[in-house]
Amino acid sequence: MSIFWRVIVVNVAVLAFAALLLIATPIRITPRIAAAEAAIVIAGFLAMAALSFVLLRGVLSPLRRVAAVMAEIDPLRPGRRLDEREARYSEIIAVTRAFNAMLDRLEDERRSSSRRVLEAQEAERLRIARELHDDIGQTLTATAIEAERAATTPGEAKDVALRRAASTVRASLDDVRRIARELRPEALDDLGLVNALLSLCRRVDTQSGVEVRARIADDLPPLTPEVELVVYRVAQESLTNVIRHAGARHSEVALQTVGPALVLTVSDDGVGLPAPQALDGGTGVAGMRERALLVGGRLILGQRPGGGTQVQLRVPVDQTS
Repeated sequence: MSIFWRVIVVNVAVLAFAALLLIATPIRITPRIAAAEAAIVIAGFLAMAALSFVLLRGVLSPLRRVAAVMAEIDPLRPGRRLDEREARYSEIIAVTRAFNAMLDRLEDERRSSSRRVLEAQEAERLRIARELHDDIGQTLTATAIEAERAATTPGEAKDVALRRAASTVRASLDDVRRIARELRPEALDDLGLVNALLSLCRRVDTQSGVEVRARIADDLPPLTPEVELVVYRVAQESLTNVIRHAGARHSEVALQTVGPALVLTVSDDGVGLPAPQALDGGTGVAGMRERALLVGGRLILGQRPGGGTQVQLRVPVDQTS
């Protein structure tokens, strides 16, 4: 039975109780109510209220138990579910099933998110290990051989070999700085978000051949370090996708305040959005969405007017200051 019909039954029972009192007891109310008559009316009212309290308490007790179990569920200890056998009414059974289904979805998403985080970490470690081994490791090995050879070389040839070794070491230092900059942008810590975005756009423009234009408003609200990092990483990942997948010639990075939100927009004139399965896979969209959620924001992907792709990050202004 549903709670609605159980409450109807309780109300009918209380009214029936009142009717029985009126029928079974010789109660007469005179135009001028006497004290005894008033006492009988008050006693009947209290009896009806007590009966309603007892009956409705029993009706609503399963709902209170379900709410108590909901409050005790710990996200860090997955697996616990509400027991449908304790829900005696159809509405509570529906709420129990919906809550259990929600827990299933949350735990599945948490497992998927953890798996994606671990895969991203391992992929980043593998990339860094390869760069250290293939580029810097081989360069330093060649430098060591060059230095050993210079130690046994007489005359001007020795000076030439040492200068060549020094040049190779400087190139290795540049590679180390590049890897460190990719791990944590120096400009973001030293110069702030605006200059970091400008530096990112110039670097992509110079290295990729894609013309990148930056359009950043002057009236940006104060930003927390977390929001600055999310905005920078979303812009960086979006430009990386432009280089790798879009086949674009021009791209634009815009940052401004639109109404109650800070809006980052990265657009290009490339081939447009890939297939949905590609979006879920190697283009980093899942990672950008998770970064947006960390600061209460939202990531929106769509077609750019006139062709191409547009990635938009919207962060509420009250989350930025």
